[in-house]
Amino acid sequence: MMFSANLGFLFTDRPLPEAIRAAKRHGFGAVECHFPYDTPAREVRAALDETGLEMLGINTVPGDTASGDFGLAAVPGREREARAAIEQALDYAAEIGARNVHVMAGRTEDFDAAEALFRGTLRAACDLAAPRGIGLLIEPINRRDVAGYHLSHIEQAAATVAAVGSDALKIMFDCYHLQIMQGDLIRRFETHREMIGHVQIAGVPDRGEPDGGELHYPNLVAAFRERGWGAPIGAEYKPRSGRTEDGLGWMDAFPQERAGGTA
Repeated sequence: MMFSANLGFLFTDRPLPEAIRAAKRHGFGAVECHFPYDTPAREVRAALDETGLEMLGINTVPGDTASGDFGLAAVPGREREARAAIEQALDYAAEIGARNVHVMAGRTEDFDAAEALFRGTLRAACDLAAPRGIGLLIEPINRRDVAGYHLSHIEQAAATVAAVGSDALKIMFDCYHLQIMQGDLIRRFETHREMIGHVQIAGVPDRGEPDGGELHYPNLVAAFRERGWGAPIGAEYKPRSGRTEDGLGWMDAFPQERAGGTA
C-alpha cells in the first residue's frame, strides 16, 4: 500500500538505475517506467535487486514519434511492428521481473477496423504474456493531450478487455486522463474494479504533482483502498519545478502510503 514512482517523468536527470535508487531513497515503494530499452536490462535488474523495489510496468515502444506515432497495436498496416514491439517489451519485462506491459494502441481513424485489429493484437499478446506470468495493460488516454488516440474512455477499455477474454489483460486506470475525458472517478473505479490492473495519479489539469487542481487525492486514494485496491499507486506526473526532489511534499498527505511510514 505505497506509491510507485513513474521514472518516465520522475528523477529523469539521471540514468535509469540511479533513478530507481533515488525512488527508494525518497520513500517510494515501487517503480514503473515508459521506455527503458536503451538501458541494458541487467543494469535495471541489478538496481531493482539492490533496492528491493518491483518494476510494476513498462510500455511498448510508441513507434515513430517524429511522425506522430503514439503506439502501434490498433493501427492498420503496422501489425508487424506492433507484434515486434510487444515481443520486445515482454522479453525485457521478463529479464527485469516487471509485472506488466502497457500495450499502446496508437492514433486511429476508422474505429471499427482499428478496434478489430486491436483486439486481435491483444489476443495474440495475451497468448505470449500469460505463460510468462506477465500482465498486459491498456490505458484510456485523453484526446486533448493525444489527439486521435484510439482508446479514450474506460467503458471502451472494458469492452475491449471483455472481448479479448483473457485474465492476462487489465485496464490502466489513470486518474489524470479519465478526469479530463469523463470524471466521476470513484463510481467508474467501483464499476470496473475487477478489470483494473494498475492505478496512476497526477494533478489535473496541469499533470503536475498530485496536490492540487480538480482532484483531491487523499479522498480518492482512500476510496480506492476502501474498495479493495491494495497495490501501489503510480505517481505519473511532471514535476512543476523540473526537479523531482523539490516537489515531493505531496507525499506528506499520505503517511500510510510512504515506504517506512505507519502502514
